[in-house]
Amino acid sequence: MAYPLNLTEEDRKELQNIVKKGISRAQTIRRANILLLLDKGEKRDKIVEMLGCCKATIGNIKKSYIEKGLEATLEDNPRSGQPKKLDGRQEAMIIATACTNPPEGKAQWTLELLAERYVEFNVSKTTIGRVLKKTK
Repeated sequence: MAYPLNLTEEDRKELQNIVKKGISRAQTIRRANILLLLDKGEKRDKIVEMLGCCKATIGNIKKSYIEKGLEATLEDNPRSGQPKKLDGRQEAMIIATACTNPPEGKAQWTLELLAERYVEFNVSKTTIGRVLKKTK
């Protein structure tokens, strides 16, 4: 028999607000729904049917709530992979520079020119191209 999750009243209200407002990420809303359904005593099979997730996900979310609390359960774990090469300030500087007049004697800013201009960031012209592509 599945044991219901016992949410605190404060956590229950926060989860209900997340679901009701619907402005959070879809994954956060799904996690909130799972926790609310577990709190009501719904069985995993019923939750799987209602939300289209797997039983392991439900178990992982329940375990995370019990061990780590609400905030940690709703947040994503850090993803593996290489960290970002530029922070937001550096990206903004590159974008701002690309929007200005090019250096004297040049028709426009090129990726090579931007890479030379921001050599202290230690990034390739490919990385600079990705930054500019995101901003269109």
